[in-house]
Amino acid sequence: MTDSTPTETPTPTFDRRVVVMGVSGSGKSSVGEAVGAALGVPYIDGDQYHPQANIDKMSRGEPLDDDDRAGWLTVLTDMIRDHKQRGEPVIIGCSSLKRRYRDQLRQGDPGLLFLFLDGSFDVISGRMQRRKHFFSPEMLTSQFDTLEAPGEDEAIRVDIAQDFADVIDQSTAALRARFEQDISR
Repeated sequence: MTDSTPTETPTPTFDRRVVVMGVSGSGKSSVGEAVGAALGVPYIDGDQYHPQANIDKMSRGEPLDDDDRAGWLTVLTDMIRDHKQRGEPVIIGCSSLKRRYRDQLRQGDPGLLFLFLDGSFDVISGRMQRRKHFFSPEMLTSQFDTLEAPGEDEAIRVDIAQDFADVIDQSTAALRARFEQDISR
């Protein structure tokens, strides 16, 4: 006689690599940590991997250029590749201001997801002033000037003008939906 007890199909866990992107002050770290906790995925702040020369330059109020970012992006690309090869999910905070930066990061994982924290200059500069963020208005202006906002084909866009809890809920739901859509293909 066979057992007729139905077997449960295990719910897949979130198994993707994600970059939370946006200009400085958009909330990459706060959102990345909260979404990571909601999905059970570790968060890594990509800014921790800047070389000292970049940190010194930003501390002087000087914006980074493409040459400054090149080595840093290579480190993050390698990190993404390592997580992909080990089959480990991760969420990384990285400004990813230009399309070519995002394309470079995708070399580590062609299925890399981007979560774009989109907000106006006024919203972000107001938040930075309230938090007494070290970034000067000139550096924030430089980031907005550099930003090549991703299209819908490239990233999940979340409007950060809404309450933080809503940003987290929307981000988590959108990433789960994209993951479920991808595994059903």
